[in-house]
Amino acid sequence: MNRVSFFIDGFNVFHSLDSKQAYHKYKWLDYSALAKCFVSSNDTITDVYYFTAYAEWDPPKKARHQLLVRALILKGVKIVFGKFKIRDKHCRICHKNYHTFEEKQTDVNISIKLFQCAHDDAFDTGILVTGDSDILPAVLAVKQSFPAKRIGLIIPIGRSAEEMKNACDFHMKMREKHLRDSQFPDSIMINAGKNITLNRPDNWK
Repeated sequence: MNRVSFFIDGFNVFHSLDSKQAYHKYKWLDYSALAKCFVSSNDTITDVYYFTAYAEWDPPKKARHQLLVRALILKGVKIVFGKFKIRDKHCRICHKNYHTFEEKQTDVNISIKLFQCAHDDAFDTGILVTGDSDILPAVLAVKQSFPAKRIGLIIPIGRSAEEMKNACDFHMKMREKHLRDSQFPDSIMINAGKNITLNRPDNWK
């Protein structure tokens, strides 16, 4: 049996869905179900890792994200958090400085976890879900250090990743059908006695 672990770049997938209005309804995404779309009967999924960070400066956005994370934890997905940092930028039009937020640590977290899991023999095949080539050095390092391990790539919808495709053993494309078939139900019961549910955010309908 081929043991498969998934390493999901949460922001890369989210931004692919956020880039087109028609995909917004797919943000309530069950990544454990999505992973099953890309394995065969000869595979067993050992772990699904979801790498992300909260937008602390935007409470409504953070609240929606927290709902998703809680739903994913219920499905056994392992969450690895990074964080955002404030970055100063200069506007070339008005020539003024301004603050923006830049997500940090996710690429490093994915790279470390991928190598660590390969070293610990936690998978036979590691599948990255990202279109970000910043993880390329980690892929090359794993392939050099653990040549028996296979590294695959799932490219988020609307994204391309030529460098990563060339470095990985195989690649697949995320399709709208995969997103449609991997949605959480609109309401997830987490405590029937107290009638506590997790509900799909209105912005994601």
